[in-house]
Amino acid sequence: MLPGITRLRVTAGALAVSLASSGAALAQEKGIDPEKKIVTVGAFTPVTGPVPFYSVLTHAADAYFKHLNENGGVKGWTINYITYDDGYDPARSVAVSRKLVEEDGAFALSAPVGTATNVAAIPYAKEKKVPMIGPIGGASAFFVEPNVFPLLPDYGWSAASNLDYAVKDLGLKKIALLWENDELGKSAKRGFDLYMKELGREPAESVPFDVKTTSFSPHIRRVANSGAEAVILFGSNANLAAALKAADLQALDVKWFAPFFTADPSTVKLAGDLLNGTYFSSWLLPVSSDEAEVKAYRESVAKYYPNDPVGVFGLNGWSNAALFAKGFEALLDSGKPLTGENLIAALETLDNASVGGAQGVSFKAGDHRGTRQEGIIQAKDGKFELVREFRPYPTAVFDAPAQ
Repeated sequence: MLPGITRLRVTAGALAVSLASSGAALAQEKGIDPEKKIVTVGAFTPVTGPVPFYSVLTHAADAYFKHLNENGGVKGWTINYITYDDGYDPARSVAVSRKLVEEDGAFALSAPVGTATNVAAIPYAKEKKVPMIGPIGGASAFFVEPNVFPLLPDYGWSAASNLDYAVKDLGLKKIALLWENDELGKSAKRGFDLYMKELGREPAESVPFDVKTTSFSPHIRRVANSGAEAVILFGSNANLAAALKAADLQALDVKWFAPFFTADPSTVKLAGDLLNGTYFSSWLLPVSSDEAEVKAYRESVAKYYPNDPVGVFGLNGWSNAALFAKGFEALLDSGKPLTGENLIAALETLDNASVGGAQGVSFKAGDHRGTRQEGIIQAKDGKFELVREFRPYPTAVFDAPAQ
């Protein structure tokens, strides 16, 4: 075992069920056991380091594969999911990737965690022709790499979806943006500004803030002075809660909008009743949804990781794991040899697919923008409800050149 790499868990279970289709050619490839019908995949995840709570994502992915295996796997194939701690250190992420591929024989990386960590691992995965399925992070590089298949959308697309709903559905005219002054917020600002230009409008106000900001009084004052009818905030759930509290103290009465990852019970704990009425553009269904996949997520996490919170963070991990299963099923259906190259080709046939809590997922050669539409969720009395169906991202932003 490499120094500094801690084994998190190996999940291999469930009895394999015989494969129904008889014509599939099963090539002997790393990570493929055609006799036992087991496919091995893996991921790096930060059990230690600055963001250990991100391991919730991997717990949910692991819960997905356990649930899948207990219910017959993928056409009788069992998923063996191996994960290792990388401490959220990109250099260690590359080392973990190498170990997974060269020692554990991983067929693909599935739901590896982190933006910088996934970006660091791409060159190695490309060199070894290993598919990276559902990297959990936000980087434009993910959309153009031939072996990378992301679910998470660009934050600029999400900001444009929020703006589109505010203007076209609610009829609001003066919209302000509060944005975290890092790549997350800058990406949101690019999409917001681009769609504002498309609409022929100007922002009522555009106010950056540091991720560590706890007092939003001056920011809210600027918004109030602008006469804004609505505020779109792109930052953490703590940022959103702090901004809502500052707005309440200043008696600012506006509509609030935020990104998908803040539509979470943890935000309710931070903001309380002030969160009521807030809208969220989301590529994921609400965590409280009665859809079968979301219900299975809630039940499986409660079963396998009872100490983990049930929320959008976990549904994110669950959905990214589901993408591998969806692609592997398409590969089996194709009847082609079970190779990484053919897995990539199979994933590029997905069209308007439901994947975990995501809707309308499509990939094609040269275009790996998997998530292509979002719904609008609203906070209501501690719960989250879908108030507008999933729609495609505004074309002017979705088709803009990646930056």
